Amino acid sequence: MQRRVFLKSGALSLVTLGLSPSFLRRTAMAMALPRASRGKTLVVLFQRGAADALNVVVPFGDSAYYRARPQLAIASPARTSGAAGAIDLDGHFGLHPSLSPFKALWDRGLLAPIHAVGSPSATRSHFDAQDYMETGTPDVKGTPDGWLNRYLAVKGTCEACPPRGGATPFRAVAMTAQTPRILEGPSPTVAMNSLEEFSIRTAGGDAERRLEALYRTGSADLVHGSGTEMFDALKVLRAANPLQYTPAASVQYPRSPFGQRLLSIAQLIKSDVGLEVAFADVGGWDTHVNQGGAQGQLAQRLTDFSSSIAALVADLGDRMDDVVILTMSEFGRTVRQNGTGGTDHGHAGAMFVIGGAVAAHQRVLGRWPGLEPEQLHEGRDLALTTDFRSVFSELAAKHLQAGSLEHVFPGYSSAPSSWLGIL
Repeated sequence: MQRRVFLKSGALSLVTLGLSPSFLRRTAMAMALPRASRGKTLVVLFQRGAADALNVVVPFGDSAYYRARPQLAIASPARTSGAAGAIDLDGHFGLHPSLSPFKALWDRGLLAPIHAVGSPSATRSHFDAQDYMETGTPDVKGTPDGWLNRYLAVKGTCEACPPRGGATPFRAVAMTAQTPRILEGPSPTVAMNSLEEFSIRTAGGDAERRLEALYRTGSADLVHGSGTEMFDALKVLRAANPLQYTPAASVQYPRSPFGQRLLSIAQLIKSDVGLEVAFADVGGWDTHVNQGGAQGQLAQRLTDFSSSIAALVADLGDRMDDVVILTMSEFGRTVRQNGTGGTDHGHAGAMFVIGGAVAAHQRVLGRWPGLEPEQLHEGRDLALTTDFRSVFSELAAKHLQAGSLEHVFPGYSSAPSSWLGIL
């Protein structure tokens, strides 16, 4: 086979085996193979589709909630002794019953719910709202990079990385087929579907070595640079051997795609490959029709969501002292239920921050605006009282020790006085 043809077909075969084009294009050189020391890790989880914050973190102490949702509202803990009621947190707010795995995290002081939080943009477009949240620039279209990529650039090389070169190809990893908007930019990142796919499967024992030799020669080849970086990254992963990983005793991840993505994140964290930022997303939150209350469509999504996150926390054990998990969704949903048993696009939503560094407030963070008609945004939505950039900037500064926040969130004053004291 001619060398040019072999290189071309080899590159295509690697893509089909799960190596995303974004990885081939943007993975950093891994010049050293020693494992990294333990450092801080931020795990960002995006609920795409606009999760219904009012049925996730239930304001059962606000009577207007029940008037607006006669069929969809989650019963107050005082009105039910069964599994259909909200899980009481502080006498005013409770968790959806399908979030029962989160109650143990709350009791341990690891869980900080944040309500009435989100983007100041008034858009109800999924595409625009997700873009604004991932770039950190509300109502500014065309921002070229995501805020997590800007953080990587501002912070510089990973402090917990191997000593020679101060870089690791796994500093920022997205468990997605393509690089998400939040990690787009000049700083190197990796996108992969799973660790199992992040390998070269060949029939012959020396086929990989021959393919690597071709990639490493001929600087004029289009795929030469990315091929070299790819094989270096594969060596780092192989040295860490995360595929031989076994979760902690009694920990079982859901077999769902989301659960398995979090399992992969745990593998990378515990393999000490220098993971500083991890990202995963999960869809199915756009509940216009047949949303359900304590049971139904939303409840099923929350069961998988909370069980997967609880498994990750249990699996990491004392490593949660160095890990913070942040959940987000592009906006919330209308206060009133609609005529098809669901809720429509709204405004403010809810987030969760989970980790050993969470301040043990034992309360839901953020100022509650109320749900009476005169208190609603545009007469229909939960009003915004916390800008999402306040949450992002606090986590970046306090957990990841980021400086120059004005470059991470351009046009926003990330003053500590605006922070909620999450950590």
